[in-house]
Amino acid sequence: MTALLSAYTCVIACINGLLGTWLLPTLARFSFIAVLFFYFWNSAKTKLGDGIFGILHPSDNAYIAIFPKAFEAASYDSSALSSFHWAVAVAGTAGEFILPILLLLGLFTRLAALGMVGFVLIQTYVDVTGHGKTGMDLGTWFDGASGSLIMDQRLLWIVLFVVIIAKGAGPISLDKLMKIP
Repeated sequence: MTALLSAYTCVIACINGLLGTWLLPTLARFSFIAVLFFYFWNSAKTKLGDGIFGILHPSDNAYIAIFPKAFEAASYDSSALSSFHWAVAVAGTAGEFILPILLLLGLFTRLAALGMVGFVLIQTYVDVTGHGKTGMDLGTWFDGASGSLIMDQRLLWIVLFVVIIAKGAGPISLDKLMKIP
């Protein structure tokens, strides 16, 4: 048994030596870019109003996505909403553009990943309480099915971001170039 444990320890040490500290953060950022970057980018684009300063004039889609019940109560008239609703819609849309770009570039990566965790938690809260996601969309953990839109997918997203928070951007990043931890 000791020989087996010794061989196992040697193999693990060899793997760690080859992969070092670069693989996990690089793989996490690559996975985000490959799977989620355009999801968030395309979602943010639907929230822009018209013109060059469209971010300051959120579309109805922004209010529908972020404040579904308040927008319905305002008879789908964004001018009937408060300045708080406008500020949150602008900040949310900006965050949905800026945070993924920072992760793509590997700039202030840990902070951007932390922001994305907050974003996903708020998105999940709004989906459940505002949009009424239940049943198969909501899903449950430990049920043998892995495809629910909320519980399963969002947990994996958050784990991905936690890896980036813990390990940083990796060697192919502006953080590395600028020596940002």
